[in-house]
Amino acid sequence: MSTTTATATGTDGRDAGERLRRWRLVLGGGRDADGTGEALTGRDAAMDRTLAALYGDEEGAGVRPGPRSAGLGASAPGVARWLGDVRDCFPASVVQVMQRDAIDRLGLSALLTEPELLEAVEADVHLAGTLLSLGKAMPEASREAARAVVRKVVGELERRLAARTRAALTGALDRSAKIRRPRHRDIDWNRTVRANLGNYLPEYRTVVPERLVGHGRASRAVRKDVVLCVDQSGSMAASVVYASVFGAVLASMRSVSTRLVVFDTSVVDLTDLLDDPVDVLFGTRLGGGTDINRALAYCQSRITRPAETVLVLVSDLHEGGVRGEMLKRVAAMRSAGVEFVTLLALSDEGAPAYDREHAAALAALGVPAFACTPDHFPEVMAAAIERRPLPIPGE
Repeated sequence: MSTTTATATGTDGRDAGERLRRWRLVLGGGRDADGTGEALTGRDAAMDRTLAALYGDEEGAGVRPGPRSAGLGASAPGVARWLGDVRDCFPASVVQVMQRDAIDRLGLSALLTEPELLEAVEADVHLAGTLLSLGKAMPEASREAARAVVRKVVGELERRLAARTRAALTGALDRSAKIRRPRHRDIDWNRTVRANLGNYLPEYRTVVPERLVGHGRASRAVRKDVVLCVDQSGSMAASVVYASVFGAVLASMRSVSTRLVVFDTSVVDLTDLLDDPVDVLFGTRLGGGTDINRALAYCQSRITRPAETVLVLVSDLHEGGVRGEMLKRVAAMRSAGVEFVTLLALSDEGAPAYDREHAAALAALGVPAFACTPDHFPEVMAAAIERRPLPIPGE
């Protein structure tokens, strides 16, 4: 009995100590944590220092007096050391969040032009977008390091998304290649039954399939034209990164002809760079205004097979051009047979702030606007190619 009681007491004591330790980490090592009676040592102290440098006060400036106010300062070597400490103390997913917060809260974008700092960061989509947004502000000495970071991000995204995208689109292209005399395994029985309902024999309770509806196997010839029209305003950074990767994947498929157009108030056709999505990304110019109508006018002028074309507009729809003309242009392309898809974002974060009036106007034209995650994009493209209802998330 006494042994059991002692064991339980010991367990309770350890649990209580662990709770106090966690509260001390949450509250920090300054006066806010005085009531815990716990001292931070070793790895816990190192974790607290890295957190204090970034989240040291309520405004995020990291300058409050006391142990919770180390701050990152304006020194690239100091930030590089901090990034190293963060990577030692936390898993990669947490490191990426803290890096993003450091850039946003402490205005460290300018320091990302330092080569030694770029070598210390954990590469992710948001960091790639930040590097691209720096553009010409980045000194020549940092460009190769920045390209290495972006190339790593692109490589990881391709490994994650390419196989699924090719599989989904290849299947959609096969199913969209309808033939009059399909082989048995290629018969679309649902469409065949619908096409032969007039041949229903009540006495046998069956339909006589006089006409078979099916799909063949997609040949090597180009069957579909895909136009990616991507807003490169500053709020769309992650979408630009993902769109360049998907553009490169689509361009690698022989049965799809892919065009990539990016825009702000000007329009740039990056189709010739699709062999290397890193070149595509460094050909963008993140930031500036938005002229969707001008971009769509350019895309419309390059469409030669409207009935076989899927146009994907990736934009938050904050139009700086002529709204009425933009909507007329969308309606004209739809009438000509273009399958039109509008994505408010192509990223994992969901829908950004967007122009709801423009989104409603597009929906009235039969073009719903919605945010799409990269993992869901292949399904959206497959549906667009087959001209079936789009799988809108949440519906």
